[in-house]
Amino acid sequence: MPTVTATQATDDETPAPRPLAGRHALITGGNRGIGAAIATALADLGANITLAARNEGALRTQQDILSRRGDIAVASQRMDLRDPDSISQGAAAARENLGPIAILINNAGVAPAAPLAKLELNSWRETFDINVQAAFLLSQALVDDMQEQGFGRIVNIASTAGLRGYPFVAAYVASKHALIGLTRALALELAKGPITVNAVCPGYTETEMAHNAITNIQQSGKSEAEARAILTRSNPQGRLIQPDQVAAAAGWLCLPSSAAITGQAIAVAGGEVM
Repeated sequence: MPTVTATQATDDETPAPRPLAGRHALITGGNRGIGAAIATALADLGANITLAARNEGALRTQQDILSRRGDIAVASQRMDLRDPDSISQGAAAARENLGPIAILINNAGVAPAAPLAKLELNSWRETFDINVQAAFLLSQALVDDMQEQGFGRIVNIASTAGLRGYPFVAAYVASKHALIGLTRALALELAKGPITVNAVCPGYTETEMAHNAITNIQQSGKSEAEARAILTRSNPQGRLIQPDQVAAAAGWLCLPSSAAITGQAIAVAGGEVM
């Protein structure tokens, strides 16, 4: 069952600008990494937050952390993005809990690594289920909420892998290209109304996914420093992207003042793609 917490700012605090006050944001994969950073950014802009993921324990932990940030409501909702029924039921429960949803952050993703000859069909399908199909189903489920409110923001967290290729992650690259295609199609379809649809495309980011890649590289005999150098060599700035840098771009796209920005795939990658 979803849970909700809310906190009040103390009297001696100077209120920060809250352009998203009263807006309900649903964030998949909101319990860690980029998703948790985006949840924090949107909460600081005043949005009420529903964190969605499979791991209920991690959801509750992140909910507790987020609920301390100000006068907002924070809910957690278990949702298995491989299961269309879980998606539809989770979206309905989130709506019932905190009201109509105005902001959708499709952040959850998986990135199985394997050469083509060893990439299993089930892994390929699951990657598309989570990285693309879930974004489609949630967008479809929530667009009426946004139309009725006269305000909607859909932000798909894609990747530089949606803008270029990488070896040994064919399913991930293909799914992120598909996600950007979905972004552009929906942006045009919804352009006459109050909804914008955009993608944010991080390069390698300091998250569990990057740490797993570093561990895999170390198995070839490289040190952690050497593994990090390999991972960041395509970034002209020579470093991993930080989750809050991705969150800043996502938060900006959700602002009322960003109403003219739609159909974009914005790279947050230190100049890796231009």
